[in-house]
Amino acid sequence: VQLVESGGGLVQAGGSLRLSCVASGGTFLSYSMGWFRQAPGKEREFVAAITRSGSNLYYANSVKGRFTISGDVAKNTVYLQMNILKPEDTAIYYCAGRYSSGTSSRPAEYDYWGQGTQVTVSS
Repeated sequence: VQLVESGGGLVQAGGSLRLSCVASGGTFLSYSMGWFRQAPGKEREFVAAITRSGSNLYYANSVKGRFTISGDVAKNTVYLQMNILKPEDTAIYYCAGRYSSGTSSRPAEYDYWGQGTQVTVSS
């Protein structure tokens, strides 16, 4: 399975971005998907996840109420809508896939990763 992220960029604090992650080479519905991020000098951290059924969504407390994860089965794509962005949201954002019906907030429990897309929020 290959995952390719896009949609990152530079935005001012309070602005919005929508990240996309296109999956290929596998059956999209077999995977639960997650978004993670990693800032310089910090460990990779969980942002949001969606079960492969799309019925359950999970968010880190730091993004709850501001970010929304969603999926489009027809397009084999997972999105991360990010609103009210803050400078502390600056990081490389990674899409990940887990061959399971359940999600996880632990990076080690994901089987596939994209190359990442940079998000920079200026103050």
